Amino acid sequence: MSSPIEKQQLQTVHIVPLTAFDQNDQINVDVQASHTAKLYEAGMRVFLPGAGTSEFHSLLPEEIVELVKITRESTGPDALIFAPIGYQVGIACQTAIDSMKAGATGIMFMPFAHPYMSDRGAEEYYLSVMDAADCPTLYYKKSDIPSDALLLKLGADKRSIGVKYSVNQMHQFRTTVTADEHGLEWICGSAERFAPYYMLAGSGGFTSGAGNICPHLSLAMHVAFAAGDYAEGMRIQQLILPIEDYRARAGDSFNISMLKYAITLKGADFGPPRPPQRTLTSEQETEIRQLMEPVLQAEAKLAQQKSPVS
Repeated sequence: MSSPIEKQQLQTVHIVPLTAFDQNDQINVDVQASHTAKLYEAGMRVFLPGAGTSEFHSLLPEEIVELVKITRESTGPDALIFAPIGYQVGIACQTAIDSMKAGATGIMFMPFAHPYMSDRGAEEYYLSVMDAADCPTLYYKKSDIPSDALLLKLGADKRSIGVKYSVNQMHQFRTTVTADEHGLEWICGSAERFAPYYMLAGSGGFTSGAGNICPHLSLAMHVAFAAGDYAEGMRIQQLILPIEDYRARAGDSFNISMLKYAITLKGADFGPPRPPQRTLTSEQETEIRQLMEPVLQAEAKLAQQKSPVS
C-alpha cells in the first residue's frame, strides 16, 4: 500500500471537479487540465475526479482513469486524488488498479446502484476491490447500506481512512463518530449546505461542487469553521447558498446542469452534461446568471486578496 495519509490532510474541502466534454462528447483534456490547475492554485488539495458531480454514472471506466491522470498531471505532489469506484465488481477492481497506476492516491467507493443490497454483500464487494488495489480507501454513505455498523467494522482495516457521510441525520452521524475506535476521518458528503452542522458534530472537512465556481469562498468557509469562527463561516455560507439551493431543486436534479452553465459565466466551456442529466431552459439560465452575479463578485474579490503582491 502507498504511504499513509495523515488525518489533517483530509480535513479540508474535497473538490469534485466538473468533467469537461468537447463537441464530440469526449473528455476535453485541455479544458479539464486548465480547470484542475486553477483549483489547485486556489488551494484545493483533495480531488475526487469522476465522482458524483463529475457525472460518475455517465462515465466509462477508462474515462475515470483518464480524469485521474489529468488531475495528477495538473496538480502538485501534495494533492490527494481519490478515484471513484463502482459498477460490476470485476470492472471496479480493474478501475481501481488502473487509477492507482494513473496517479491516484486511493479510491472512494461510490454509493451502490445495485438492487437487493445487504451489509454482507457490500462488505464482500469492498474487500474484493481493496484486495485487488491495496490502497487508501474512502467510503461514500448515502443510504442505509453500508450501515454505520459496517463502516465502524471496516475502520479496523488499515486501508480504511475515511467516510464521506451524506445521510444528513446529525444525531446519527454524531453517534457514529463517537463510536469510532479506529480513527477514521468523517467527512461531510453534502457540501456547503450541511457542512457547518457536520463540522460541529465531528467532521473535519466537506465535499464541494460549488467550489468549481468559487473555490476561494469554499476554502475560506472551511477555514472559518475549522477555526471555530462560526459567524464568519455562516456569512460565507450565505454567499454560496444560492448555488447550493438551486442545485437542490427538484430532487437535486439541477446538481450538475446548474454548475455546468454557471462555469460558462467564468469563460469556460465544459459542454453539456450527458443524459440523463437535465437540460436547462432559457428562463433557468437567466435565473442562474442573476443569482451568480454576487457570488462571482465575492469570489473575485477574495481571490484578489489571496493573490501575492507583485
